[in-house]
Amino acid sequence: MMSERPDELAEAPFPAPEADIDDHAGHRQRVRERFLKVGGDALEDYELLELALQLVIPRKDTKGLAKTLLREFGSFSGVFNASEARLAKIKGLGDTSIAHIKVIQAVAARFGRDRIDAEQPILSSWSQLIDYCRSQMAFQSIEQFRILFLDKKNRLIADEVQQTGTVDHTPVYPREVIKRSLELSATALILVHNHPKTPISITQDHAVSH
Repeated sequence: MMSERPDELAEAPFPAPEADIDDHAGHRQRVRERFLKVGGDALEDYELLELALQLVIPRKDTKGLAKTLLREFGSFSGVFNASEARLAKIKGLGDTSIAHIKVIQAVAARFGRDRIDAEQPILSSWSQLIDYCRSQMAFQSIEQFRILFLDKKNRLIADEVQQTGTVDHTPVYPREVIKRSLELSATALILVHNHPKTPISITQDHAVSH
């Protein structure tokens, strides 16, 4: 009579391979260690984006996704400024990961604002002003008309988006600009707008102080 007990000598189920998992973990660790050793400026865009995506998608290989996003959106900043609708079309991104990407974008913008020293004249460093404007609006998908309100010592009082428009047009209402300036007791203004359809280039033609 044949025993119904499973054959003790039969081949046991083969466990799922862990080599790929270990390899991904090792790669992620190596990238992190390189970042800590040489800093972000020494990394390629895809490497830094890969590290950022590790915060968003903690248990998957993000190198391929980083390269896909850069191809789709053209630049590192372009990825984080992409609309939620466009990000949703990328395979590998879901609602949660997209929300995390937008959080990183908001953190970067806040960091840029905090770098502007309220006690120092904003016009004392043109490069700092350009970096600030770039971080706040350079990669927006629609045109913005932004106003930096300054006091008599050219210190920043407020930074506000006055109007938003389309991809190639935004309206400007001088009456509203003057009204808001009086409300804030501003004595100088820096007027800035962007060009979403053209390569990034903010110059003194785009940031005019009056």
